[in-house]
Amino acid sequence: MSLDSFARKIPKAELNLHLEGAVAAATVADLAKRNGVALPPFDSPAELYHFHDLPTFLVVYNLVCESIRTAADFQRATFEMLERCADSGARYVEFFFSPHAHLAHGVQYPTMLEGIVAGMRQAEKQYGVKSNVIPAHSRELGPEQGEVFLDMVLAHKIPEVIGIGLDYNEAPFPAAPFAKMYARAEAAGLKRTTHAGENGPASNIRDGIKLLHVNRIDHGYRVVDDPALMAECRELGIPFTCCPTATSYTPGWGDLTALDHPIRQMMDQGLHVTLHSDDPTMIPSTLAGEYLVVAEKFALSPDHVKKLALASLAATWLDDATKQAWAKEWSAEIDRLIESELP
Repeated sequence: MSLDSFARKIPKAELNLHLEGAVAAATVADLAKRNGVALPPFDSPAELYHFHDLPTFLVVYNLVCESIRTAADFQRATFEMLERCADSGARYVEFFFSPHAHLAHGVQYPTMLEGIVAGMRQAEKQYGVKSNVIPAHSRELGPEQGEVFLDMVLAHKIPEVIGIGLDYNEAPFPAAPFAKMYARAEAAGLKRTTHAGENGPASNIRDGIKLLHVNRIDHGYRVVDDPALMAECRELGIPFTCCPTATSYTPGWGDLTALDHPIRQMMDQGLHVTLHSDDPTMIPSTLAGEYLVVAEKFALSPDHVKKLALASLAATWLDDATKQAWAKEWSAEIDRLIESELP
């Protein structure tokens, strides 16, 4: 078995994945046509996904959101996303979606949930991949709208909604102002994460931990700028959901072979690093591909790849009993793959 096949077959969890960033361009073109949404001219749907930085990426992302209108649309997008996850060896997925971007086009939150949950159930029935969902607030809308967002989430609370997130353009919109919203979410029993230290400073990571009381950090690369914060995160065991391919769109971090690449530094410093695909149709990647590229570029052993897969499970918001049982099963399965199929 090749390393490529090994990276695909090992069981793993996907934790930094955006529904709207995981819709195939052809699906967007089809949904836009069906829903009367005007798209920029293109010869091939793939041309829709052209951008050069986070702000221009978000313009395209919002166009994708505009094209998803009905419960059936959400079901299709969710199922196709989870189908690709299953093909990459994902056994469990916690994925984000962006309610505000659909509310802006008249789609009601219960309609979103109806379609998303239907897609989750369809994927579990067909592929066995289990999942939960994380509505995320756009930090660009500010903390007052964050309170409105949380009111909506709590008013329609369902078991599949396992927590909340904070995303969109980080640099001009720090984490600290959202402390009240996050305190309310914590009191309501929701798990919490935030995009931090991706294109914003290390202080956003510190504030996420200290002020927002997050359970994990999405991306978090700027932690390497603050050795004291790195030591604290290592001691606390804070999980970081890293997306290697997506770092090529972050200034200065495009070369995964560089010894100072932040993911490499984070791993070398003993942080709880996990690998994920982020927006895998817009920034072409797969979950298995993220494992493969890191294994190749960082020259990791199969045992180290196994540790990354188990680290992804440990970072999930599943209950401890489930995590312990699955860890035992996954470990044994990966060992069998290493012993029987790798050279």
